[in-house]
Amino acid sequence: MAVELADKGRFRWKAAAIIVALYLVFLSALHNRQWIESYIAAYLTGPLTIIALLAVLIWFGFFSGLSRRTRIITILAFVGFVGGAVLAAIATTRVEGTYSGVGVPRLVWKWSPRAGEGIGPLPSVTGDLHESVDLSTTPQDFPEFLGPGRHNAIAGIGLSRDWSHPPRQLWRQAIGLGWSSFAVVGNWAVTQEQRGSNEMVVCYDVTSGRPCWEHTHENTRFSEWQGGDGPRATPTISGGRVYVMGATGILDCLDGATGKAIWSRNVLADTNTGNLTYGKSCSPLVAGDLVIVTGGRGGPSLLAYHIADGSPAWTGGDETPGFASPVLATIAGVPQVLTINADSATAHASADGHVLWRFNWPGSMPKDIQPVALEPDRVLLSAGYGLGTLVLREQLDGSLLSIHTIWANRYLKPKLSNVTIHGGHVYGLDDGILTCLDLPTGKRMWRGDEYGFGQLLAVDDLLLIQSESGDVALVAAVPDGFHEIGRFAALTGKTWQGPALSGHRLLVRNDHEAACYELP
Repeated sequence: MAVELADKGRFRWKAAAIIVALYLVFLSALHNRQWIESYIAAYLTGPLTIIALLAVLIWFGFFSGLSRRTRIITILAFVGFVGGAVLAAIATTRVEGTYSGVGVPRLVWKWSPRAGEGIGPLPSVTGDLHESVDLSTTPQDFPEFLGPGRHNAIAGIGLSRDWSHPPRQLWRQAIGLGWSSFAVVGNWAVTQEQRGSNEMVVCYDVTSGRPCWEHTHENTRFSEWQGGDGPRATPTISGGRVYVMGATGILDCLDGATGKAIWSRNVLADTNTGNLTYGKSCSPLVAGDLVIVTGGRGGPSLLAYHIADGSPAWTGGDETPGFASPVLATIAGVPQVLTINADSATAHASADGHVLWRFNWPGSMPKDIQPVALEPDRVLLSAGYGLGTLVLREQLDGSLLSIHTIWANRYLKPKLSNVTIHGGHVYGLDDGILTCLDLPTGKRMWRGDEYGFGQLLAVDDLLLIQSESGDVALVAAVPDGFHEIGRFAALTGKTWQGPALSGHRLLVRNDHEAACYELP
């Protein structure tokens, strides 16, 4: 069909050029990571594109100068093509998770296997491995989420800064779905995973990657389109036992040598509450003779069980919890359990769970980052979705604790990535970009490279960074500037789990593979 002009030589293209130019300018500004978070840019890109297309269609239909016949046929063809493409996508694809922490849906063919279906059952456990498991912890172990004390920092490892020869791979293999990290004691690493319809806890030999024992809840599977399927929490190893929280709210205490259940509770059933949107993700906290976890929708905020037999000890708070794990600390001389809720941060007495203080911290989006206790009397809080980072100070007046804000800013907005402290500075991934803040003042010292929504761990004066893409990087933890020392491809695909380092052995995993490397 020949293009016909209503009036010969009067094709009015300038308005369309202006629309396209404005669209590109706004799109570029929208994706400027210096001033807008990536999830906002992702969510607004679609509406911006639709507005630009509608503007072009209006120009084409009324102001282009083309003949009426050309305009009608072209617009009908365009609408038909777009409508057909949308209907075809609905008929042939489904959403399965996201491409990254930004939250853009990942489309797959409807007839393709469901995530994790190809992993198959766990290989048979060999008798010699099963019989030799000893989960007695030592100071060199990485026995829980974020390492000893949940500080996300370990010392005395002595890693080399020379990565001219990449870390040596000990093993690399497929693993079940889920976002659990490894807890490591001695030569044994424990994690949670989803294999088919079964939610499992598996103990692996660190040297070989062979399974030593497994504990299974059959026909238990948590599914959520953004985060994907499977367990979210990391096991806690203490006193030769393994404590695990499943995504559907099942709290297990397992014999560390065999994986057999000592006792089990359903946290949501105990409190008659519903699950959280993204599933139960808190790693159990062992505090003396208690194990402490968060509750369900509508509270209680915290629950404690006796480690001996799993009997309930206390509940504390009445708020819907966030997705972080509780932290045990002594601040201003007062032992307490810190936790993050949907709209607040609270401190609870470890003896009976009563609320010591509450900091109002509203926000409609998830809060995932651990609170960090700072000696002698301060607490650091961080969150993404525009909230940023702040430091609170606790003061003890008689028997009453009060809090006030020392500083707060939006220089560090770690959506999924826990922060770490070293040498009076805070290091974290600000919407995926490595950032250093001065701890006393909150001043931003520098912004470095982008690692996506991965995780980091302070190791002496270094940062071990697990990037979202699967690479592991080594970065100097210094306030005078960003300096990446080395990097290697540890995994492939989206990785949200934190690294676990026991001695010089690094264990990493995502939702489809796991690996162990020996660092120089």
